[in-house]
Amino acid sequence: MEAVDVAFAVVGLGALLAGILPRILERRPLSMPIAFLGLGMVVFLLPTGLPTPDPLAHPELATHLTEIGVIVALMGAGLKIDRPLSWSRWSSTWRLLAVAMPLCIAAVALLGWWWAGLVPAAALLLGSALAPTDPVLASDVQVGEPTDVEDSEDEVRFALTSEAGLNDGLAFPFVYAAIAIAGTSLAPRDWLLEWFTVDVLWKVTVGVGGGLLVGWLLGKLFFRAPSHLRLARHAEGFLALAATFLAYGLVEVAGGYGFLAVFVAARAIRSAERTHEFHSVLHDFAEQVERLLTVLLLLLFGGAVVGGLLGSLTWPAAAVGLALVFVIRPLVGWLSLRGAPGRPAEHWVIALFGIRGVGSFYYLAYATTKADFPQADLVWATVGLVVIVSVVVHGVAATPVMQLLDRAGERTGDEAAARADEPAVSGAAG
Repeated sequence: MEAVDVAFAVVGLGALLAGILPRILERRPLSMPIAFLGLGMVVFLLPTGLPTPDPLAHPELATHLTEIGVIVALMGAGLKIDRPLSWSRWSSTWRLLAVAMPLCIAAVALLGWWWAGLVPAAALLLGSALAPTDPVLASDVQVGEPTDVEDSEDEVRFALTSEAGLNDGLAFPFVYAAIAIAGTSLAPRDWLLEWFTVDVLWKVTVGVGGGLLVGWLLGKLFFRAPSHLRLARHAEGFLALAATFLAYGLVEVAGGYGFLAVFVAARAIRSAERTHEFHSVLHDFAEQVERLLTVLLLLLFGGAVVGGLLGSLTWPAAAVGLALVFVIRPLVGWLSLRGAPGRPAEHWVIALFGIRGVGSFYYLAYATTKADFPQADLVWATVGLVVIVSVVVHGVAATPVMQLLDRAGERTGDEAAARADEPAVSGAAG
């Protein structure tokens, strides 16, 4: 029995189940990520001859696999948000990004250093890798496919989708800070100025500006080009991948944050012709590709778990990871949303569902290819535990919690913004 033949069979089975399970699990307290994580563990426990997927041994492969999964998910997330961009309409998002995310990073880094015994660079890497909420594994609590109604989204689904779309890029400067500390020293004079000017100001600016430019140009090509070149007329969904890779690749070449660029480009494409049915075509194709990539990544993650990924885990490190899921994120998320649109119950749900997943693996794999981090195995084990707990706990809770909110019958998606009557920001909205 050749391992490659087994791999084909497993991938084929996973793809088939990816089409079946969403129908079976619909409105049940069980998610597709749970099923595929379990399947991966079972497959790699069997004597199939498949090699153990070890991200510590193959960090570059882990980097690129998770990288593709994240950017495809970011394009889908950007396309499906109906709400135009404005300061008031996106108030929950700004609060989660500017308050909750840095506080989560600081709290996890501090506990990782003080409680789990990590060196400062590894502690900061742990906090940074666990900072982004995940656009790949969070489909059960995100908005649905694009619609023609700008204010159709409830505050919970909107906030979680938009937060996941942006914090995958905005967490990158903190990862670079960890890399800088690991490669130089703790003395701020050795890295702080370059980090702030390059890794924060330049890369964020290029990421946002490049995403806007690529999205604007593609929007013109899709919806405004001469009739025979107007790509929206042909309803070819694979162009979602063209937009994804083009935005990501060009901005990365220019030295910016490609994650930011992909999400911003998707928003710019959406704003070019907000209600066109082509957005649904693009979104549906991106979602199908994302689902297949999710299956692959979860199967590999399950194999890594049974292959010993958590072998280096200590009780203090496990306590840090559990504290993030059950205490830190809920508390700082709720505090950051004080005064934001929505009811208190919605604020608690947003705070509780800070799902961690593939983005955390990407940051960790990327960082370990750029610098030597002491205790990297412990950081991987802690992140692996957090993702397992997040997949299981949030996967079980998502359906009943969202059903309870939906039955409440009160939609607070954009009441504050409607009262403010603030015009949307042009060129980056959708």
